Amino acid sequence: MRLSFNTWVYSSFPVWVPAYPLPETIVRVARIGYDGIEIGATAPHAYPDYLDAPARREIKACLDDNGIRLSSMLPAPGGGPGFNVSSPLEAERRNAVDQYIKVAELCSQWGGETLLYVAGWQVYGTPAEQAWEWSRSALQTIARRAADVGVTVAVEPTPTDSNLVESCDDAMRMMREAGEVNVKLMFDTIHALYRNEVPTDYVYRMGKDLRHVHLADANRDAPGPSGKVDYVGLVQALKEVGFDGYLTMEIGFNRRDVDPDSVARRAFSYLKSIMA
Repeated sequence: MRLSFNTWVYSSFPVWVPAYPLPETIVRVARIGYDGIEIGATAPHAYPDYLDAPARREIKACLDDNGIRLSSMLPAPGGGPGFNVSSPLEAERRNAVDQYIKVAELCSQWGGETLLYVAGWQVYGTPAEQAWEWSRSALQTIARRAADVGVTVAVEPTPTDSNLVESCDDAMRMMREAGEVNVKLMFDTIHALYRNEVPTDYVYRMGKDLRHVHLADANRDAPGPSGKVDYVGLVQALKEVGFDGYLTMEIGFNRRDVDPDSVARRAFSYLKSIMA
């Protein structure tokens, strides 16, 4: 298992500040000691349409020079353009699929192999079955294009933020119905907490299909000994199922009053101490 840090808290999403350029963020995360960095595809970091070929080469060189791997990428769902694969607006669904494909290609160019998939959200007036079918179809299209560039798509249940794929069962069903070999699973501890579920249950149930893990305590706080999640038990469970992917801290980005370096360092130190 390796440790990674998500860039939201450095990147103007969804709170506008603090905000740092991506090269500066890479340097800071690498300096703390993380093995990988999870880059959110939003400005000012990695919005694909804002990055020409020289800019993409510059970021790849920055990753290499700082000895840090790209653990994963994900688009920024919500906001103006939406990127809702289950939207009742056909244009939004089409644009969302295009955005995922662009991010998959960018992920591959930077040496990454995992794209995170948020299955969208049901909008009022849309039957749940229709929203699900739109998402499943989108996932198939995205996965097939991602396979062409060597990227695996990991479905994430997100009950805190959405209403379509909310549980472990939902994520497993979406994976099965997509029917693509490069569609796998992930989960975030904060979403398990939201449902009053035990994170280790997700580990055992997802098993060999578990590709990626997000760590966050209640209120997106950094993992620590006084948190609500049993991180010792979680790491033990991951070892038992043979998980060898990234544990990614997705923390601190839901508020302005946060020091990104501080939350990244505290999370790193705590996880390292229990993984030793």
